[in-house]
Amino acid sequence: MTSAEIITIGTEILLGEIVDTNTRYLARNLRGLGVDLYRTITIGDNEERIASAIRESMQRADIVITTGGLGPTIDDPTREAVAKAAGVETEFREDLWEQVVETIARYGRTPSENQKRQAYVPKGALGIRNPVGTAPCFIVETERNAVVSLPGVPNEMELVLHESIIPYLQKRFNLNEVIKVRVLHCAGLGEGMIDEKITDLEMLSNPTVGLAAHTGVVDVRIAAKAKSESEANVMIDEIESQVRERLGNIVFGVDEDRLEEVTLNLIAKHGWTLTAIESDLNGLLARKIPHAVSFSNLTPDSLMQALRAARADSDFALGVAVYPEEHAAEMAMITPRGEKTHRITYGGPPRSLPYWAVNLALNWLRMTVEEMK
Repeated sequence: MTSAEIITIGTEILLGEIVDTNTRYLARNLRGLGVDLYRTITIGDNEERIASAIRESMQRADIVITTGGLGPTIDDPTREAVAKAAGVETEFREDLWEQVVETIARYGRTPSENQKRQAYVPKGALGIRNPVGTAPCFIVETERNAVVSLPGVPNEMELVLHESIIPYLQKRFNLNEVIKVRVLHCAGLGEGMIDEKITDLEMLSNPTVGLAAHTGVVDVRIAAKAKSESEANVMIDEIESQVRERLGNIVFGVDEDRLEEVTLNLIAKHGWTLTAIESDLNGLLARKIPHAVSFSNLTPDSLMQALRAARADSDFALGVAVYPEEHAAEMAMITPRGEKTHRITYGGPPRSLPYWAVNLALNWLRMTVEEMK
């Protein structure tokens, strides 16, 4: 099985100045090629540390992809670091320099002397054209490895990846498999209880099953490797069926489904209407339910009173209030069958209390509506 590791390069990432989106993009594309991604790391702009990381990755993985550090300045050390990791010097390539000159000329400018640094690559490397940027890319090949160095600018990296790198990897490593992933979203049971119900499925090797806990929502990830997408889908369907059989309506959605969308669509499907109010949630519920009304300092009793006043002719009404000092939230609901309240206490980080309360309230509403279908 072909394996890969990704190394993102840039001190600005480590300082939190920018967010690394390249790793996620690369990971999804490697997944589509059937490549197993073993590890991703971020290294600052330090030649020795980058070289060390590359050497380690070359020992573990077939494909090593770096992003960033290919600019013209002294703090763009990727070329030198890859050369050092491969045990070679860098060399000037006239053809790459012509690409740099051509690209800069499109902006009506003449390249500066320091931009010649971008035409240097590790000796013997394959030069890769970057049609939308001034930094040429390259691939260093060994008997086992392909070390691919791409720009850090996302739109440049994405174009070069699809135009040059993916075709190269498919040919070099005879990639003829895909990895397909499906995520089932769950609410109403904690991660530990879900784990108990599907533990044996989590022991499978292909497809694989894993859990990821969020605030009030737990994801069940099913990933299959196969010769084709249709074959992978059949494998995933079988496991999904078992998960749904064990978890029932705890599973509320798949992949891009969101709890609020599923709940609102369920209400709309039956022609019902909804009113919502919140207290001390800073508009969190209002951003999920259109026209929800925001209040402050509502007590549990006044929450229900406000909900009755706001309900008007709606079929359903949902109210949520949080009390950070008590580590608690109060939920109230009015349905065609009457009124009910529910108080919950929370032991997690205080800043997560509003998100947790809103997701639990939305799921409470979803479950109530499903019972009334």
